[in-house]
Amino acid sequence: MKFFHMWKKIHAEFCEKIPGSARTEMTLFSRWKILNKELGKWRAALAKAMDNYRRGKIMIQAQMWFGATGGGKKSPAVVLNETSLRDSMTSDSPLDSPMSQDSPIEKEPRPIGRKAAKAKKAGNSSNHNSQFLEEIARQNGIRIEMEQKRQDNELALQAECAREREYLRKKDMDKTNRETMAMDTSHMSPETK
Repeated sequence: MKFFHMWKKIHAEFCEKIPGSARTEMTLFSRWKILNKELGKWRAALAKAMDNYRRGKIMIQAQMWFGATGGGKKSPAVVLNETSLRDSMTSDSPLDSPMSQDSPIEKEPRPIGRKAAKAKKAGNSSNHNSQFLEEIARQNGIRIEMEQKRQDNELALQAECAREREYLRKKDMDKTNRETMAMDTSHMSPETK
């Protein structure tokens, strides 16, 4: 019975502070269970960070551990960054101390995402494709040039062969004419001469 009366009082206080709210005792109780679970994870991460701080490690690791355990998905970050009731207010936190101006925070480059990696890869592949096409065009130009030289050489050889044949034909004709002129025509009749 105490449990029921406690949530009735909490609901009355809640309705008094936030008038017109549609939340019931059960919704507040359900929300409390979720927040309590998240706060438990936050306290554990904070305790681990405090333990490491005593050993000389960084306090900010609490937030990383809390995020790694899946915490903070269902509750606002403001609630989790406030000091919980069970923690002592006297602990000296490095988060409370002012930062020195000597050591600026170095920003590491943000890792490239999947979509950007795919776009970069696609850009590279189109670049490779254009390089490949340029290489094919260059090789085709070289092939056409070599084919033209081969045809020019064939035409030059054919012209040389034609000149050689003409020279041999003239030489053969001259030889035939000389033999004909050197022939003895004294025993031939005038009609055959």
